[in-house]
Amino acid sequence: MKRAGMLRHLSDFGDFSRGRGLQELLGQGEELSHVEASPDGQHLLVLQKSRPPPLPRVVAFQRQGACGAELERSWQPPQPALVGLLFLQTAAALGSWALAIVWESGRTEVWRFVVAVGWQLLQTLELCQGARARIVSVCSQGASLVWCEERPPLGAHLDMSKCAFRFCICTRALEVGEQSVRLGTVRIVLHNSPEYQLLASPQHIFLVPASTSFATISKFLLIWHPEEAKLTITAPPAGFILSKVLRSSSESDFRKLLLGFVGLLSTLVPLDIHTSALSNRGGLLLVSTQGTVNVVEPDGTQRHVFDLEGGPLAQGNLVQLKTFGNTLACVLAGVLYLIDQNSGRLIEKKILSMKKVHFLESPGEEDSSRPEPCLVEMVFEEACRYYQRRSLSSSKLTVEKLKKGGTFQAPVALAAILQHSLRQKEKPARGLQDTYAKLLSTMSLELQSYLSLELLKTCVVGAPESEVESYCEELVEQEVSRVLHSDIDKDNLAYLNSVFTSFPKAAWKATRGCLQLQQNGDGHLVARATPEVWKKVLGGPQQEEVGLNGVVPLFELICTSFLRFKPKWLPGFVELTQQYVSLSWAYSSKEGPEGRVPLYKRALGVLAQKNKRSEADDEMELELLLCSKRPKAVLQAVHLLIHLKRWQRVVEVAEKFSKLSPLLNKEIFTTLLAEFAQHRELDPYLDRLWPLCPAELTASDILTVILQHLPVSQEDPVPFSSEGAQLTVGLLKPLLQRVVQRPCIQDEMYADALQSPTFPPPAPPREHRTPPKAAADDAPQPPVPRTSSPSALAQGDTA
Repeated sequence: MKRAGMLRHLSDFGDFSRGRGLQELLGQGEELSHVEASPDGQHLLVLQKSRPPPLPRVVAFQRQGACGAELERSWQPPQPALVGLLFLQTAAALGSWALAIVWESGRTEVWRFVVAVGWQLLQTLELCQGARARIVSVCSQGASLVWCEERPPLGAHLDMSKCAFRFCICTRALEVGEQSVRLGTVRIVLHNSPEYQLLASPQHIFLVPASTSFATISKFLLIWHPEEAKLTITAPPAGFILSKVLRSSSESDFRKLLLGFVGLLSTLVPLDIHTSALSNRGGLLLVSTQGTVNVVEPDGTQRHVFDLEGGPLAQGNLVQLKTFGNTLACVLAGVLYLIDQNSGRLIEKKILSMKKVHFLESPGEEDSSRPEPCLVEMVFEEACRYYQRRSLSSSKLTVEKLKKGGTFQAPVALAAILQHSLRQKEKPARGLQDTYAKLLSTMSLELQSYLSLELLKTCVVGAPESEVESYCEELVEQEVSRVLHSDIDKDNLAYLNSVFTSFPKAAWKATRGCLQLQQNGDGHLVARATPEVWKKVLGGPQQEEVGLNGVVPLFELICTSFLRFKPKWLPGFVELTQQYVSLSWAYSSKEGPEGRVPLYKRALGVLAQKNKRSEADDEMELELLLCSKRPKAVLQAVHLLIHLKRWQRVVEVAEKFSKLSPLLNKEIFTTLLAEFAQHRELDPYLDRLWPLCPAELTASDILTVILQHLPVSQEDPVPFSSEGAQLTVGLLKPLLQRVVQRPCIQDEMYADALQSPTFPPPAPPREHRTPPKAAADDAPQPPVPRTSSPSALAQGDTA
């Protein structure tokens, strides 16, 4: 495709209308607000605004100087403003078209161009049925007109801000013949609606919230599918997509439609839309105020394309978009960007000599190449991200480089297999390479699973309301399982967050299934998940990596589900995760999850986000602290129990966790001894408390702790007080006796040596052997064996 044909500026068109220049025809000082070419490329339609005074005018020129009069229509206030210039298909002949000029009041003129004659007015129509109705946006799709119509309230004194739902979306068939036009009946697509801007692709119509809409309404887009009578509600940044078939007028009520997900609206943020335009592939191009260009597909999914330079965009900054084949042309502040739609790669950047341009397609310049399936494109895009993260090179990897093959064969092979499998439904598949055929046989189960998932999604869209919940549970289970068996990057984590938010119950059931959670006969929680799944639960992007955009790590997502649906299982789940961590990572390893923030603290952070605090939450906090078995957490739990004055539980925890380590035993006992010195609440449990006294604690140490924590009395102490709240020697005597009667540590060190038998031990008995007599004279005399007996030692010494 010639790049010169992508961009034309109006000053270059000097050959219009039999050689006369464009400025000569329009007049000097004209502002051109809209320029569009006819479907056959032979006519140029211009909407101009004079200055001063304002006198809007529509002029249609012939591009190649064919004979025939030009079309010129102008109007003056108080005539309503023009809202649309639309090209309509006609039934006269294949490829023929007509022009519809639509005014704000609903008045519509249908014009047709006849060769050698020029423009002819076929008919003047009224689209709206009410005299007070006003059209704010209009588009055409095939032989139908679709518009957003304002129906003001009857009371003129009413506050218009309280009447936000005073619009409706209407459609009407418009059949254009040789000499006549037939207007169909009005059909209401959506009533009690806010204001929307309508953009029509060949099969779908996008409804973009107007800038004047309330924040609640501007959190999602609507996509209407006329052939299926289906409406898709999508919030692309949150990954929320909901489709509903509009069978009756009651289902077309916008306010009733919102009731189905009104709770979800509070979690969504308003869409950041600065400019919107249509792509030649049927998608919706959106530019945010930060300069980010995304495309929303007709199914409601969103894909990132490019980030424009220049920082935040003000409301007055003009951004112009136009797609030519696989190339996106964008003009911002006099700079032209040519971008590859598939890879997001910047093809060319050029500084222009003008601030505003008009994009036109040259005659016959059409994108005849069939775009590849979206799934195949996603393979290469995902492969780009995958290899880029693992590459040591600073150069950017693009889809084009991957498609050429060479170094990276995996995405090329996978794309070929997917294309082969997807074409089997439409037409006989082409033969695959032998290598790919072997790989296809290996991947057959995965492909079958993918096709089943796509079929399930179709069932969800078309299912009645009574069956939607069961379909959604199955769909969410498959999606959660799929993500847990793939690399959890930021995109996948954000997707899981949206799934858990939109379908909390189904996500909880899916989590239980993936982790295989259940209680054993003793009532303890067990999990039979594979190590790979555990690693995904505990790994992935952490909170400091995902930022503060509402996305939380997967571990926190699962903890939230536990708190909502099965809170008693949460401490057991945290304990299971700690067991897996201890087997998979070294203690305090920075790569493991425990090397950053301990798991019990992360679970406590989820618990702290609850709006209302209850006694059950206090008990949950205790269990989370204790299940960690960390000394600091156990001591924190002991202090919390003391604060709650739950003395029996205090002693139970002390008995259980003092066995973990001598240091923890000493800390717990010292804490409880200080409490014993201050009040008499622990007196009923002293017979269980004193046996916990550490071995290294002396009577002097005990008295020191007691004296440091005695309560300060405001009165002079008396020898014999009638109050029972004071500490007495009788209460402390059993502990002191136990410590004094306990053997000294140094004595215990030498106890084995002091209680051993006599030293040195006695020698074994001596054996006497008599050698043969014949050999006794010739053989050397054997040495006398040593003995430890006194007589032997004496004989040996004398010898």
